Amino acid sequence: MRLSASLLFIIFITFKFFSNLDAQSGVIELKEAVRENSEVLPIVIESTNSLILSHSRQVFGLHGGYRVVTTNESVFRFSLELSGTNSVKLSIFQDLENNAVYTSTFKGDDLQHAVCLACDCAVEYTSNGIGFFAGKLSFVVKKHRTSEIYISDLLFTKVRAVTNDRSFAMGPSWSPDGTQLLYTTYHKSGFPDIYLMDLSAGVRQVVANFKGTNNGAQFSPNGSMIAMTLSGSGNAELYVSNQFGRELRRITKNNSLETSPSWSPDGQSIVYASDAPGRPQLFVASATGGAHRRLPTNISRYCAEPDWNPCNSSQITFTAAVNGGFQIALYDAKLQSSKIISNLKGSAVEPTWLNDGRHIILTERLDGRSRLMILDSHSGQIVALHKPSLGDACEASFVY
Repeated sequence: MRLSASLLFIIFITFKFFSNLDAQSGVIELKEAVRENSEVLPIVIESTNSLILSHSRQVFGLHGGYRVVTTNESVFRFSLELSGTNSVKLSIFQDLENNAVYTSTFKGDDLQHAVCLACDCAVEYTSNGIGFFAGKLSFVVKKHRTSEIYISDLLFTKVRAVTNDRSFAMGPSWSPDGTQLLYTTYHKSGFPDIYLMDLSAGVRQVVANFKGTNNGAQFSPNGSMIAMTLSGSGNAELYVSNQFGRELRRITKNNSLETSPSWSPDGQSIVYASDAPGRPQLFVASATGGAHRRLPTNISRYCAEPDWNPCNSSQITFTAAVNGGFQIALYDAKLQSSKIISNLKGSAVEPTWLNDGRHIILTERLDGRSRLMILDSHSGQIVALHKPSLGDACEASFVY
């Protein structure tokens, strides 16, 4: 028989270790003036349309590699102008030249989306990276002793709830194409079960509702498999299934708790947290099973919630316990070492990479409240993504 819902909720929180503790362009030629990613590039943004100007300044404010200026110190000047319904023409000027070095028009779902697409192209042209502004988030909002799944753009102007169950929902994770969401909910059964929601059709189906807890579901990079944590065997173990939750295969088998699976960029390996050493540390296993190995993070006795960099297979971000709280850390396999990359007054937890492999969405916990923030792993810039009036937001997932 299953345990009571209240007891299982406590067990589920334990499995997460500390989730509620408070402690159109292809390859574009790069110009000679392009700076290294670690440097901040001064830019000017121009538009005769006040809404376009506002949107573009907002999105570049999220990127730690750019600084919007109004003087002649800029290296690039971005001109964005309305070009038909929900279309924006981007012209890029270098230094003080009046002839554009790049021009293209972008059509979006709405004007803001078109601006984000144009600004993403500007990032690709003027840096060694790619843009993330047109991506979208899923996350959890906690209100009135319940939690629901929400989705939003990065500017938080198009926020909507996709569940309204008046229950506990958690751990949303996008499918690679952005049409589906995996998440865990206590809705219907009163126990933590994994569901898959089709956002266009507005329907959902059970992926895993085995005895015990079912959580931590994550699509593989190509969307053909799902990694998850199930406790039907008696303690939390890692499993892999096909994209429908069938053909279940067990990856770990021991007496410890394994949680928070995250796929390598090639889909061949899974990093996860395990308390096998006594306290949670990071391990890597093959997605087909077999031997696993501990990562030598060497930074904290408490390392959990790993997320594998989608662009750099040698980097994994995770949450580490430091100085009586939690901060975001970065493990580099090439260096066999880690470093702390956040420095918030409160705790920084639940890191998830954006598509550029540079920026990270995290949850800040401070004075009993939580909110989503974006961290530039190169410059260290951290920016809040939404106002406190949204509610306590956490557990973000990103898709582009």
